[in-house]
Parts: sequence; C-alpha cells; structure tokens
Amino acid sequence: MTGTAGQAPIRVLAVDDQRVVREGLALLLSLLPGVEVAGTAADGEEALALAAKLKPDVILMDLRMPGIGGVEATRRLRAADPSVSVIVLTTYADDRSVVSALQAGAVGYLTKEAGATELRQALERVHSGQAVIDPAVQRHLVDAIAAGADPAGQSVKTAAASGPVTPALPGGLTPREAQVLALIAAGLSNAEIATRLVVSEATVKSHINRLLHKIGARDRAQAVSYAYRNGVACREA
Repeated sequence: MTGTAGQAPIRVLAVDDQRVVREGLALLLSLLPGVEVAGTAADGEEALALAAKLKPDVILMDLRMPGIGGVEATRRLRAADPSVSVIVLTTYADDRSVVSALQAGAVGYLTKEAGATELRQALERVHSGQAVIDPAVQRHLVDAIAAGADPAGQSVKTAAASGPVTPALPGGLTPREAQVLALIAAGLSNAEIATRLVVSEATVKSHINRLLHKIGARDRAQAVSYAYRNGVACREA
C-alpha cells in the first residue's frame, strides 16, 4: 500500500513462528494506510536474512521462537544495521524477555492484543524516531521501578548485595537525570514525569535536554535503548 500525502510507505517485516499469527499480521498490515508488508519470517534466522535483503523500516519481532529467538535476533539486527527499528511483540504484559529485548536495542513493544489503530500508530511513531510502549507493559515497568525492582525479575537490593549499594551512573548522569531517564524508559510522558516527581514540566524538559546531550541520544527512542542497555531503566525511580 502506498504512503499518505505522497510519502513513501513504512515497510514492515513481520516475524513470528506461528503461521496463523504471521499471516494474520501480514494481512492486517496490508490493510493499513501508509504501510507496506516487506515480508514475513518464521524465526530469528530467517528474519536476519530477510532484513539484510529487504531493508525494512520497521521489524515486528515475536519474542519466543525456536532457534534464534526475538531477543538475540534484535541484538544481531541492530548490530548489523543500527538504523532499523524493532518493535517486540509479547503475549503477556509482564514478559521478562521484553526488558532483554530493549537492552538488545528494540525501541518499542506491544502486546498481541493491540488493534489495527494501535499498530499503525506504533509503526508511525517508531518510524519517526519515537519510542512505543504498550500501556499494559508500561504499568508493569513503572510498578517495578517504583518498587525498586528490576523489571527483569530481580530486586535491586538483591542485585546490589554483592556490590556497591549505589553503583556509578553511566554517561555522567546525575541521580535525578537517571531517575528521569528511567521514567522515560517506562513510557511516561513529560507531564506524567512532572507529576510523579512533583516538579514542573519545564524542569523535566531541562533534565531531558541535559541527559540526552550527556548520553549522545538524538531522541526519546534512543534514550530508551540507552537506558536498558546500561541498566538505568532498572534503577529505583
């Protein structure tokens, strides 16, 4: 399908080991305005081969597949082509593999309950350089961060038991900047971060501008990837 307003369509590669899901995704994508199905893959190995050949803009990646799973496939895809955007798909909002996928470089995640409108919006946002976080998964991550827990399942206190109580922050971030970055990674908007931290939105924007400069991130999507790669998203907020 052609893009809207003369724009090129967003070319998508759908990856899922279940044929009915894969074909259903392809059909749904083909009906979305401004979206083109670049291809489908049944596992991570096929996804790597097709991504290199087809050069899709966005890859919808199932997490649990035989052989090369979604997390490892995401890591290899991003290493081969940092410009490709990966949205991971998960059946359960609290799937611990979501965090691993984000650490591997994914810039968004959706549950398989997402409808056509949500899917299209996610593709458009990711293609424009933003991060995408399904609200159900967002709640899980925010609750985990607020409780001082690693969303991957390990308590922060447990993780710190064999090391320093206050580990060094990456990128020269201040504790407040790391806190803001963790909340960005959890999917909160500037207004939501301001409410949570009891500060003004202007203050939040200042923190974000400084932390983006420090970590060398161009936008929130890159900031989310940085947060998960460097463990900032797992710090207490």
